[in-house]
Amino acid sequence: MFKIAVMNLGSTSTKFAYYEDEECRIKTVIEHPAEEIRQFSSVLDQYGYRHNVIRLLFERSGVDPSELDAIVSRGGNTRPLVGGTYRINELMLSDVKSGSFGRHACDIGVLIAYSMAKDGRAIPMVVDPPTTDEFEPLARYSGLPDMPRRSSFHALNQRAVGKQYANDTARAYEDLNLIVVHMGGGISVGVHKKGRMVDANNALTGDGPFSTDRTGTLPAGALVEMCYSGRFTQSEMSRRINGEGGMMAYLGENDVAIIEKKALTGNEAYKECLDAMIYQVCREIGSAAPVLKGNVDAILVTGGMAHSKYIVGCIEERTSFIAPMVAYPGEHEVEALARGALEALRGICETKEMRD
Repeated sequence: MFKIAVMNLGSTSTKFAYYEDEECRIKTVIEHPAEEIRQFSSVLDQYGYRHNVIRLLFERSGVDPSELDAIVSRGGNTRPLVGGTYRINELMLSDVKSGSFGRHACDIGVLIAYSMAKDGRAIPMVVDPPTTDEFEPLARYSGLPDMPRRSSFHALNQRAVGKQYANDTARAYEDLNLIVVHMGGGISVGVHKKGRMVDANNALTGDGPFSTDRTGTLPAGALVEMCYSGRFTQSEMSRRINGEGGMMAYLGENDVAIIEKKALTGNEAYKECLDAMIYQVCREIGSAAPVLKGNVDAILVTGGMAHSKYIVGCIEERTSFIAPMVAYPGEHEVEALARGALEALRGICETKEMRD
């Protein structure tokens, strides 16, 4: 029997689970109030705070880190990697600490998993990190050679949902062509071609549809003018793109449940903004279909917003001519992390390592 601890650090939450083989014995979530997170000037400054939370979760759950076979974390932002299960090594830690490939709370999870595995037999792991890169050559062109399109999206949950759909329809994920839409704090639309994620918008640093607090794609000329206007520092502009953009910029609100309630009870400004986001998601789905030459088996919608019947219904109305749509509400990342670690421990899949 293999014992596996799973941690999934989000911007405002920490998810923890303990597995014995396929059996989930413990699963819990700690929400972090915004006022607590705001006290830290950068994401990595949260390390001590988040580490204490994880240790407390281990203690409360009665899980002894020294008896684990694997400690697996979501993350982190590293140089591009082919998808799979990776052992966390010093090179991965260096990439995560540098911030050169993006910055997210999941980076802290990588550091914590490595630290906690030092004193026992557990292997520190990540599965399908956000910089998973299986792009085809044409997907990398941006219009400027020194600014190639980069893979940075919800790879872990996207692949988990693709595999779940394959299982539900008694087919192999490697035989399917799918468009998978993750709608959470960021929105990513991924193209899954016979088991590989060959294209997707960059959901972290500004590409694709706007979301609750991210801008998505902005008009390039206007963006350049704003950057050089002298009104904002680089860090302030980065924050406007990721954190203060999207619905937060238009409405001063990033809670989709609140926005939808107001939108559907007569607030025209809220409804137009919500419908504009849905419109952009549908346009992104439409632009993904030609990558698969129209041969799309299904459109899968996942993430927190997939709980909304209104949002899902509007997407289906606009895109059903492309392929049938199936919703998988919420995220399936904890389960995917545990499954990836278990398959690696059993030798079903390779345990990879980053190399220079």
